[in-house]
Amino acid sequence: MLKFDDRGLIPAIVQDAASGEVLMVAYMNQESLQRTLESGQAHFWSRSRGELWRKGATSGNTLTVREIWKDCDEDALLVKAEPAGPVCHTGERSCFFQRLEAADAPA
Repeated sequence: MLKFDDRGLIPAIVQDAASGEVLMVAYMNQESLQRTLESGQAHFWSRSRGELWRKGATSGNTLTVREIWKDCDEDALLVKAEPAGPVCHTGERSCFFQRLEAADAPA
């Protein structure tokens, strides 16, 4: 059984189903996971806005979900999806486009 945190959320790592590239990390609640499973389109819970959202609803850059995997502790999800356009809100293909440098790390 999936383990949602005390806010009812579970982290979801989104990976390109074809290339394996990690595209983004977001959070799902039970409703967003259910909508994702029913529609085949990625839905998430916005912690900042406090609302459900479908990836690409305004931008058109949707995520068509091919598979969802749970980790061994059942407290994180891996969503393998086909992106339609860039995934990051900055316009980058992936949210992971900035390398962490030693100077960026906390002292």
